Amino acid sequence: MTTGTMTGTGTAAMTGMETATEALLTAVREGRHREVPALLEPLDAAARKKALPRLKELRTEVRGWDWQQWNAQTEARRALRVAGAGCHTGAAPAAAWIASRDLTGWGQHTVDGVLEVLADRDPAWLGDVAGRLADRPGVADDDYRLVHTLVQRSGRPVPTTESYLRGWTRTVTDHRLVARLREDPQTPVLLPHVLALTETPDRLTWSVGPDAPTHWPTALKTLADEGVLDRAVLVDGCVSRLLRGGRARDLRFPLTLLQTLGTTDEERRARIPDWLGMAADGPSPVAGHAQAVLTELALDGGLSVTELAEMSGSVLFRSEKKLVRAQLTLLGKVLRREPGAAAELLPVVTDAFGHEDTSLQERALALVGRHLKHVDESARTELSGAVELLSPVHRQAAAELFGVAAVSDAAPYEEVLPPAPERRPVPPPAELAELVEDLVSLERRPHDMAPEEFERALDGLVRHAHRDREALRAAVREAFAGAYWLEAGSRLGDGTRGLTDMLATVVGTARVTRTDAGHRPSCAHESLTWVLQSRVREAAWQLAQGKRVPFLLAAPTWHTGSIDAPVLVERLREYRDSGVEPLPLDLAQALLRVRKGDPAAAGAAVEAAALGTRAGERLAEWLTADASLAPGVRLMPRSRDKRGGQWWLADRVILAVRDRRVIREEFPPAFRWLGTEPTEIPRGCGSYHWAAQRSLWPAVLPDDRETLAAWLLPSLASSAEREERGAAQALTALAESDGPVGPAVHLALAIGLGCFHAEDRLTAVDALLVLASRGELDAALLGARLAELLAEGSVKPNRLADAARTAAATGAYGTVRDVLLALLPSVLGDAKPARGAGELLAVAAECAERAGWSGKEVPGLAELAARKGTTQLVTQARRLAVALGQRAGQTRSESA
Repeated sequence: MTTGTMTGTGTAAMTGMETATEALLTAVREGRHREVPALLEPLDAAARKKALPRLKELRTEVRGWDWQQWNAQTEARRALRVAGAGCHTGAAPAAAWIASRDLTGWGQHTVDGVLEVLADRDPAWLGDVAGRLADRPGVADDDYRLVHTLVQRSGRPVPTTESYLRGWTRTVTDHRLVARLREDPQTPVLLPHVLALTETPDRLTWSVGPDAPTHWPTALKTLADEGVLDRAVLVDGCVSRLLRGGRARDLRFPLTLLQTLGTTDEERRARIPDWLGMAADGPSPVAGHAQAVLTELALDGGLSVTELAEMSGSVLFRSEKKLVRAQLTLLGKVLRREPGAAAELLPVVTDAFGHEDTSLQERALALVGRHLKHVDESARTELSGAVELLSPVHRQAAAELFGVAAVSDAAPYEEVLPPAPERRPVPPPAELAELVEDLVSLERRPHDMAPEEFERALDGLVRHAHRDREALRAAVREAFAGAYWLEAGSRLGDGTRGLTDMLATVVGTARVTRTDAGHRPSCAHESLTWVLQSRVREAAWQLAQGKRVPFLLAAPTWHTGSIDAPVLVERLREYRDSGVEPLPLDLAQALLRVRKGDPAAAGAAVEAAALGTRAGERLAEWLTADASLAPGVRLMPRSRDKRGGQWWLADRVILAVRDRRVIREEFPPAFRWLGTEPTEIPRGCGSYHWAAQRSLWPAVLPDDRETLAAWLLPSLASSAEREERGAAQALTALAESDGPVGPAVHLALAIGLGCFHAEDRLTAVDALLVLASRGELDAALLGARLAELLAEGSVKPNRLADAARTAAATGAYGTVRDVLLALLPSVLGDAKPARGAGELLAVAAECAERAGWSGKEVPGLAELAARKGTTQLVTQARRLAVALGQRAGQTRSESA
């Protein structure tokens, strides 16, 4: 009797536990995450352990739900996070579950639930979980309240990981910042670690004034004055971080905090080596602060002559004019007070003889001249050796000062251009193992792949699917185990995922649709992207239908995306012999890629016509047709719209597209924008198009860069005028591609040279040098384009001067001289030249001094040089006039 009762009781208990488990799983599936803690409470450790595998199964199932179940999927993931946290017994797996990427996105909604289901755990266990969560990048930042509460419950030391520090700064930053920092016992512990971070948290770099309640430097100074924080610790942290260097954004906070805290005489004197290091290597704001501190020390007698010489040697070598000017002023004051220091300081002053700004050269030379009497003959001889660093405009004065013969450039000038980049052949088709390795690599960087990588992988998938699809399917499944697109019914086929569409088609999980022939691109970006998407969908469609071509005709032979004409003829011959019809989009892309300028193109056209196929005839006709599809390009004058605002540069680029019958009648719809009326393709562009597949766009038209440049001009202009980073990225491919270089390429290059970001200007400089080294740069045309953009204000003189100076410094003085002399008449002809025009004249003068006179007069230069005054514009005009006059005189003398 007793035994039977016990058995019945045990069965009832087990049934009750199973019922509770089912209730929990039902609630999780239905996304009722707020009910999960209560449903977990009756489950003992064994029941929770038993429920865990079923939660994992449900998690896998939820991952496969499609977008139509998005809301249900979101709620289910929230419930899964809470339930899994309560069912795990080990700290490591519990932390891994809580921090899982597919579950953390819903963390703010589940923090209370997770804390509730972990409330009865051992403090040491909680501390272990908290530490593991804090160590995971981003988790403690997003879920700071969860991790912080676990830390408090466990009593463990406060984590100092980057993720936890970012979460802390984000949480305490509000209008009560001072009070929250004062009340938080973590503040003294965490602040030194926050100062040491390589990347400063966003809340600390907010652009707010010192009176704002969220201004961190003011708040920390307040607490330091109250004694809540150790001021010396803050100063040490700021100085250490500034010495490490980094981005200006990340140094702004420690620099502002240091300036807000201030430094005592003792602190300044004790840190002289630190100030010297900042002045030498720090970004301009940091170097400027260090220079100010050292200047104060030097004028108060707290800096030795040797230390001042060390400081000056570093600062005078910098490019910032303001810092160099201030340092020369400081040296002048010290030399007036201590004439005996001239022997040690004047050799350092001559370092400024090589500065790019000739006005600073003149100041340095004058400083040396004033104190030359205080050095002996051997020092004078040493100083005279630096005369050759001066610009030619100052060398005669320096020669008279030192009593030596004027230095002249005896050797004839020789232009130094980088070697023209060579086309790199695309490697042969990869074997299966290599192909899969490449695919794994490309899948991790979908927006950062070169055209040849993408095309080789796409062609490789087609080839191996044709040879042995089962082997390819098995290799892909093994390499991409766990990928979301391996789930049956994945909604792919829209082309936006590139190679992922093909991979899902290979394993049979994608539902591929045909190319949408009625699609109308809204801009050049979407048009180029649509070509790529359509080609992928075409290849995936034929694979899904079992109509497998042996390889792709459009697979490039060169890294630019181009194809040698004889190679394409052989591919068409193999298609003919195999009885395979070309895919329409694949053939169209192949035609646009074939190199018409190839010496073998004429013979290839004859062979193509002899193939006896329509595809062969089309190739022959294409090779003998007009060289370019480029529309005419012109720039409308800047004028005001109806609302009184200025028209954007992008809206003023006019493309006169010619009607191309062959494009309209024989090319698939994805390519017809190349030969239609301009009204067919609105020029307006949404910025979301820009980042999609831009690295692959140039390979759509690798043999016709003028056409590509024309279609990209409106968007390039828009990106440049909006000061977007990466605006000039396409210029590299334009310079290295094939086809003629005309107005569109030169206008694109002109816009790039005036971009806001220095890295974009550097990209444009590289493109300029490539075109020059290939003999394709028209300096007069580029100068005329730049003159137009300068005149209307679309390009700023100082940005263009920076780009020109960078190009000239590589050794291309003659090239830059010719470009600048072509645009200067327009600049000098203005009644009031634009601000920064003097910098352009300075670069032109340096180029003329080094490369010689080009034989061209510059209208307006003599009149400007004759003006009174010492402004940079007038000074540099005189310098350029002297340089051109000297060369002109020499040329006339030599010919006489």
